[in-house]
Amino acid sequence: MINQIPNALTCLNLLCGCFSIVFIFKGEINISALFTLGSLAFDFLDGFVARALKATSTIGKELDSLADVVSFGLVPGLIGCHLCLASPPFSLVTDSFSPLAYFPLIITIASAVRLARFNVDTRQTDSFIGVPTPAITILMVGIALVVEHDSFNLTPTILNPFFICGLSMVIAWLLNSELPMLALKFKSFSYRENSAQYLLILSSIIFIALFGYTGIPMIIILYIANSIIKKPVKT
Repeated sequence: MINQIPNALTCLNLLCGCFSIVFIFKGEINISALFTLGSLAFDFLDGFVARALKATSTIGKELDSLADVVSFGLVPGLIGCHLCLASPPFSLVTDSFSPLAYFPLIITIASAVRLARFNVDTRQTDSFIGVPTPAITILMVGIALVVEHDSFNLTPTILNPFFICGLSMVIAWLLNSELPMLALKFKSFSYRENSAQYLLILSSIIFIALFGYTGIPMIIILYIANSIIKKPVKT
């Protein structure tokens, strides 16, 4: 029974992702973001608990990827669609259909491809190849929260379909690129073994304290830049 705890946590990740999607459709981004935070928490816990209990399994690995497709694949894609539909001219015309407004779903497709590749890529044990899907989800949710709580007048720039679609293309590439990325998974709470992760957490706290919601996408940009500059070293 105890071996099923990690799988139960993965299912909670999936459930939070489903609720996040519901609230995206309702246009309640703040609530959706809270459920996405829940998905991130359960995604961290399932792997940590599985390693602590020595309860890793093939089924658990596959279930984790299936949950991630929803929580960290479909959610950021739909966030992109929400931003497109909220931008002129789409927000001004309610009875027309434009494929451009749904172009950000390329993020969902790229995320599914990345997760499938991850399951068969033996290189991605202590570090990642390509930007992980949770980081992209944080980026997209952070951008949506900036629009909801805009302190720096960034909304006119963000609510531009060409900006959103261009960003979606960049994200799709980053997800399946060969860029070496720092893994944010903790095998222990030792500072020596996880110094880079702890420094990123500290930087995140500082960014949010200084810039509020605008600090969220800045954190992911810092994470990507730092990982590119300093190639992760396998332990």
